[in-house]
Amino acid sequence: MTLEIRKDLCADGLFKIVKEYLGKIEDHREGEVTITLADSLMSGFAMFSLKDPSLLQFDNRRIAEDQNLHNIYLIEQAPSDTRMREINDGVDPFSLSKVFRAIFRVAQRGKVLEKMEFYEGYYLVAGDGTGYFSSNTIHCENCLIKTSSKNGVTYYHQMYCMAIVKPGEKGVIPLTPEPIIKQDGNSKNDCERNASKRAIERLRREHPHLRIILTEDGLASNAPHIRDLKEFNIRFLIIANEGDHKFLFRCVGEKEELGKVSFVRKEIEGIKKVFRFINGVPLNSSNMDLLVNFLEYWEIDKKGKILHFAWVTDITLKEENLETMVAGGRAKWKIENETFNTLKNQGYHFEHNYGHGSKNLSVVFAFLMMLAFLVDQIQQLACGLFNAVWSVKKTKLALWEDVRSYFRLVTFPNMYSLYTAIMENLQFKYNTS
Repeated sequence: MTLEIRKDLCADGLFKIVKEYLGKIEDHREGEVTITLADSLMSGFAMFSLKDPSLLQFDNRRIAEDQNLHNIYLIEQAPSDTRMREINDGVDPFSLSKVFRAIFRVAQRGKVLEKMEFYEGYYLVAGDGTGYFSSNTIHCENCLIKTSSKNGVTYYHQMYCMAIVKPGEKGVIPLTPEPIIKQDGNSKNDCERNASKRAIERLRREHPHLRIILTEDGLASNAPHIRDLKEFNIRFLIIANEGDHKFLFRCVGEKEELGKVSFVRKEIEGIKKVFRFINGVPLNSSNMDLLVNFLEYWEIDKKGKILHFAWVTDITLKEENLETMVAGGRAKWKIENETFNTLKNQGYHFEHNYGHGSKNLSVVFAFLMMLAFLVDQIQQLACGLFNAVWSVKKTKLALWEDVRSYFRLVTFPNMYSLYTAIMENLQFKYNTS
């Protein structure tokens, strides 16, 4: 069996790009330094790439396996755990966005994006917020704060994340995350609504020509947010819950009585599907000028179990695209299943506190973890060797464990050699290009 290995889309090529662009971030420290900012940030990236469960374990690795950190992750001098926290705490998290863009451009040039195309040249982007830190004692200047009579003061961090997804495709392409943190000069908590607005502004700045359909949960199906999407030329396919949109559902019901609502019914292998849709109805009574297209869907399985969904969109609905739109709307959960759940349950230790710092450390570590996840996802979408090793190991958790074990036991010139060593008992031939 021959595996096509594309150097720029496999681990070693991607690690090189990460190190190169980390090296372009201006160092916030003054005077002479013994450890470069690029090495400190790359060490954090390596920790998350290797799925080390704590910074202490990575520090032990630094002492024992320095040569592999140099060979594979291109780190000249890795800092101690304490020094890494000190250095990375002062980094502007958004300076890391240039690394996300660089990886994205490589994927784009390598035609990885082509396999993620969703509808008529558009890419489906799922967006949602998630929490990744909570404590009653540990906190920094960016922490959100909530107070209750039961738990007292709680400090916490959240992020609004977006990823390119596609129905039927397990891989996702995460984009630059947007932290939900207190903004400069503001004593009040930030919120997901404000973070999502900043995220779409950043998305359009970073990818001005990308054709995007954004899918989100019911919190986003409000007039201000939809107007923001229109302003930034981002199309939408957003969940609409009847409890939040009584006027909209009542309006659709009235249009149905007048015969202006269309129905499509199908039955495939005993699964009944019912589509109800109409184009050009007002979102709510306060925004009669904001017209949306409405799609409602029921699915009844052989046992009579009913699934029910509804969305608003600016894409013209017609019988030919109903199933595509339903699949796209349901793919919103990929931001939770293929992104958040993967980060929390498949070795990334998303909710573990690697170090909080007093300024930006917690957010910087979250960005580096997401960057490691992005590199893994590009490998999953484009690297034959990565997928072959994953297939042999059956699960990613088993693959990560083997990677850490080989990393600890043998000195390798690169990750290609490490992956090959894992598969050394199999008769594979590798064709590098």
